[in-house]
Amino acid sequence: VQLQASGGGLVQSGGSLRLSCAASGGTYRRYYTNWARQAPGKGREWVASIHSDGTKTDYADSVKGRFTISSDATKRTIYLQMNSLTSEDTAVYYCGIIAGSSSYNHYDKPALYDYWGQGTLVTVSS
Repeated sequence: VQLQASGGGLVQSGGSLRLSCAASGGTYRRYYTNWARQAPGKGREWVASIHSDGTKTDYADSVKGRFTISSDATKRTIYLQMNSLTSEDTAVYYCGIIAGSSSYNHYDKPALYDYWGQGTLVTVSS
């Protein structure tokens, strides 16, 4: 599976951005597609997840109510709509997939992801 993330950029505090993650190759019955981020000098942090059926989503407390994850199955693309951005959201954002039965309990653990895309940088200026 190959993942291609895009949509990062520079935005002012309070602004919005939408990230995209396009998947190609490979097929799984059950999996979660996830967004994680890594700020300078910090570890990779889970942000949001969506199940392959599109009905289950979950968010880290730090982004709940501001970020929305969604999917377009026909395009095999996942989106992350980010609103009310603050400087705390500045990071490289990565999309990743965790597949199989373990995905239900471990989608919030980036270290366990099976596939990663390249990152896209989001910079929020104050």
